[in-house]
Amino acid sequence: MFTPADDDEYPTLIHRIFHDPHSDWFKAWTFVINTLIYLSCIAIALESVESIEAIYGREFSIFEWVSVGFFTLDYVGNIYTAKNRVSYIFSFWGFVDLLSILPTILMLFNFSSIKAAKLLRLLRVIRALRVLKLARAAMQQVDAAKVGETNRIAANLRIYLIALFSTLMISSTLMYYIEGGRYTPEAIAEGQAQLDEAAVKAHKPAGSTKFVPTDPISGTPIPEDKRFFISIPEAMWWSIVTLTTTGYGDLYPVTIGGRIVAGVTMLLGLVLFGILMNIIGRTLMVLLFGEQIEAGDQPYPAGLDRVQAALLLLAEAGILSQERAAILSGAAGDRPAEEPEGKE
Repeated sequence: MFTPADDDEYPTLIHRIFHDPHSDWFKAWTFVINTLIYLSCIAIALESVESIEAIYGREFSIFEWVSVGFFTLDYVGNIYTAKNRVSYIFSFWGFVDLLSILPTILMLFNFSSIKAAKLLRLLRVIRALRVLKLARAAMQQVDAAKVGETNRIAANLRIYLIALFSTLMISSTLMYYIEGGRYTPEAIAEGQAQLDEAAVKAHKPAGSTKFVPTDPISGTPIPEDKRFFISIPEAMWWSIVTLTTTGYGDLYPVTIGGRIVAGVTMLLGLVLFGILMNIIGRTLMVLLFGEQIEAGDQPYPAGLDRVQAALLLLAEAGILSQERAAILSGAAGDRPAEEPEGKE
């Protein structure tokens, strides 16, 4: 069994909060951060609905700053307690933590020009990438399952749900901003203003030409009946239908950028489906038949008899603790190789 590290590894309370998985402080802080990540992603999605944002815009802004405050504490705390602070800052987790707070901080600046408004939309997209912070929770589940501290099957299901939620959030946000961003009310108003300005310069009345959004790559117009992705929740419906390979066809991208996002989402849906089938298959094989899926699926050390291998399999499934399995396996290994039959 994995045992907590001594005080030399976690010398202070702040070290235990950010790094000791056996500390109650660590578990509480992780729960708060993960809960804020989920709620923040939901808020980002609801904020894209114009009618909801008009009513609760102030509440969304307050919650955004509260969550960013906690994410900033998490980022600073990880830097302070890191063994090599420079390595952490430039590591994958360091970049993920930075991305979770940087867009909101940059949005404090005054965005008035057209180019700055486009940057603002990009920053809103990047905010959704804070869902990647959940990957750290998934890695903690993997580590806990390896040392027998949590049920392996339950840990696999939690990891799968984290991956599904992350894919759903990122794909729907990208689709909303890449394709739906072409015909948001702001984009339509901006395009119409540019057309009116050009018309006035050409000595024509303003409004003589109606603005129609186009694919920025192919230049193909996007008619009104093809403007499906008007909010992130709307794009989420498309994403879940695509990820599950259902494909109703009620929503579909018409721009090249949107089709690229759709293609990647389809492939990820197949990957997630394969992972889920593997988890379900392993669960059924362990619970119903008590055996491995394949003989070579989980190699065990040479010299183990069938009883020891079975005990290790039960520990791998989380049915037995690693410590109990080791005790029983040792007892099985110490028994005589052959026992006379019929002996009383």
